[in-house]
Amino acid sequence: MSSLRIRGVENISGQIEISGNKNAVLPMIAAACLCDEPLILHNVPDILDLRNMLQLANHLGVETQFEAGSLHICAKNLKTSRIPKELCHKTRTSFLFAGPLTARCGEAELFPPGGDVIGKRRLDSHFYGLKKLGFELDLEQGSYKFKRKKRMRGSEIFFDEASVTATEHIMMCAALAEGKTIIRNAACEPHVTELARLLNKMGARIEGMDSNVLHIEGVEKLQGAEFCLEGDHIEAASYLSLCAACGGDLEITGEISPHNYWMLRRVFERFGLQFTLKPGYIRMQREGKMLVRPDFGNVIPVIADGPWPQFPSDMMSCMITVATQAEGTVLFFEKMFESRIYFVDKLISMGANAVVCDPHRVLISGPARLHGSEIPSPDIRAGMALIIAACCASGESLVKNADMVFRGYSNLLPKLKNIGCDIMLCET
Repeated sequence: MSSLRIRGVENISGQIEISGNKNAVLPMIAAACLCDEPLILHNVPDILDLRNMLQLANHLGVETQFEAGSLHICAKNLKTSRIPKELCHKTRTSFLFAGPLTARCGEAELFPPGGDVIGKRRLDSHFYGLKKLGFELDLEQGSYKFKRKKRMRGSEIFFDEASVTATEHIMMCAALAEGKTIIRNAACEPHVTELARLLNKMGARIEGMDSNVLHIEGVEKLQGAEFCLEGDHIEAASYLSLCAACGGDLEITGEISPHNYWMLRRVFERFGLQFTLKPGYIRMQREGKMLVRPDFGNVIPVIADGPWPQFPSDMMSCMITVATQAEGTVLFFEKMFESRIYFVDKLISMGANAVVCDPHRVLISGPARLHGSEIPSPDIRAGMALIIAACCASGESLVKNADMVFRGYSNLLPKLKNIGCDIMLCET
């Protein structure tokens, strides 16, 4: 098992080029199964979750070639529509193959997906949407077996929750369904929009992108396409959090669209922090101490997450670590996953002043002088938050189960070393 040995630093400085959006490329691999022509994707992050999805695709007979950030993928010669249990368990997005495989082959069999243990992540919206398009589902000996009617038909769909993966899943299938599909209460995160843009380049007819109502006019066939991914806004925000916690001067470059960062700016402002934001470029400078800005009437501020365009749940963990280094008190309200903030116990063991009120709320008072510790990485984002904590702590820390973090952050060690972090990979 890989671990990261980290010694705390007082400041970081330098430049990082962010990688392509992790949560965009994974469903795009599943979308390749919708046609028999090649897809070429650029600015693709080299992460473990990508490798796991490619392993699933290869098992199905999909040809893939990944080199220098470009992924060539062609599903012309599918040989099976069944994915075994051990491959499904490697990543949550394995389930996104269900719809495209069934649309293409008439049937598919998968097992419950794996992924981070951050709380219940139900599949009900997936099942509901697929059934509305004409899919049949059987649960047999722990596997999910899907069949479709001779021709999928569009439908009006309303999601009980704005699920990202369910929106992506139904959008992919609706692109080939006869007639019109309307998805209401759809997720509108940047990676959902990127998938829609790719599907439209493949010949789909999707309208309403960046909104919570999608209109999809089904087409007879999809074709190959070439597409460049935008930078991962969660990765960029993670490095901004590192700069905020440690202090210093950080520049971030890459495929950066400013409209994906405005809610992050609002949250950083609560700590008195500003950053320069323009296309392809972000810069944060933090000198001196951070000071929590109370709400009107000197009320303790609340940082809460929610569906886009609210503050992303994936950023809560890193911002909790930032708060440990700021003067003042902040209440974090994690509304979406009941296990997301369990990692705070690890911060407390490092010296953080925190009160876990319940599974959804934690009160952080700072600044706290964190000290080095041996800590496990429970999930991708909590793992990154603990790396940030180790970087601003005194002494040496050992972040165990580092492979968890490598699932979502491409070239993590070189990027951290390039900005002055004292970090090395070791086996434990």
